[in-house]
Amino acid sequence: MQTQKDLPLAGIRVVEFGQFIAAPGAAMLLADLGADVIKVEPLRGDSARRFDGTSAQSPMFLAYNRGKRAIALDLRTASGLQAARKLALSCDVVLHNARPGSMESLGLDAATLRDAKPELVHASVTGFGTQGPSRLRPGLDIAAQAESGMMSVTGEAGGPPLKAGFALIDAATALATANAIVVALFRRFRTGHGDTIETSLLTVGVHLQAQLWAEYQCSGALPVRSGNSQPKAAPAADVIEVADGHIVLSAYLDEHWARLCTAIGQPALAGDPRFANNALRVQNRPAMLAILQDALRDFAGEDARALLERHQVVVGVVRDYRQVEASADVQANALLMAVGDGLGGEIVLPGLPFRMGAAAQASTPAVPRLGEHTAQVLRELGYDDESIAAMTRNGAIGIDSACEEGAQA
Repeated sequence: MQTQKDLPLAGIRVVEFGQFIAAPGAAMLLADLGADVIKVEPLRGDSARRFDGTSAQSPMFLAYNRGKRAIALDLRTASGLQAARKLALSCDVVLHNARPGSMESLGLDAATLRDAKPELVHASVTGFGTQGPSRLRPGLDIAAQAESGMMSVTGEAGGPPLKAGFALIDAATALATANAIVVALFRRFRTGHGDTIETSLLTVGVHLQAQLWAEYQCSGALPVRSGNSQPKAAPAADVIEVADGHIVLSAYLDEHWARLCTAIGQPALAGDPRFANNALRVQNRPAMLAILQDALRDFAGEDARALLERHQVVVGVVRDYRQVEASADVQANALLMAVGDGLGGEIVLPGLPFRMGAAAQASTPAVPRLGEHTAQVLRELGYDDESIAAMTRNGAIGIDSACEEGAQA
């Protein structure tokens, strides 16, 4: 039976000074892969814990913090900062999303720490990078969606800019940062040298739009909002209303269009002068969509999907979260996993975004309570119980109430 020690990053120790999504999400992916991730929080906790205004673990915190150990330190105190530095130098990876200059003022920046430990991997996530005039601006996903160009291409034609329906850039930055850290660790195993990693929400937001950048560079024409449709292909990503909801389909190549026409029982439509090639279908999209709508409106979504798939037409049913959770594909591929909520219950959340035999979870990971592992981690760093008790009295550390007895024993 596989244990935690069998996971790919077993033996790697990571300290995360993170808030909200990007850095905590990257650290969680490393924890899923077996790293020992220690989350350092201020005594009030990661702001994500209180994101929805509740005193319990918020959904945002639950989503991006499973499998970690949590230590609460007041870095404004000398003993709290000393513990943080000692912890950082005991780790293989330091990860943070503090504003530029913050870690330097604490002596926890890449240059200072790697001077003491050259093999250390130090990764930072900022809003707008560390070099430009916006380097000190606070960075949130919505600002990056706006300033990366993403909102300029999202929305209905002629309508206002829209954001994505979730924190897309934050989540993508977590993936990018975790990938960069794994690459740096691989290099360290080959060379013995650590590295300094910098990324930003702006960097990732621009990167995500590579295809549109290529189209812009080749044509000189600014990309525009086009709703659910692809502006240069039809039908492509077009949404059709069916009896119980909506489907989305794509058949813009001529041979695919012919299959779609056959599927809806109108094979002669493939030769209609209005729709004879992709350019004409783009030009006459409203008439094309009206025909498709009339042909498919009485089908249930799953029946429409089955019909179109039999004719090798790309199609998807627009599902809500309840339907996604019940999906046979989601269940068969184990895309959701049980996570302990830190309060005695469990919640079902997305797991790793890939399958890997060596990364199968050995147990149910849990989200840590604030300060749950403070005493445990400090003992690992050489602090005795008397020192831990003194730091507690001085307000340098926070210990979860369920752990206080053990810390003072």
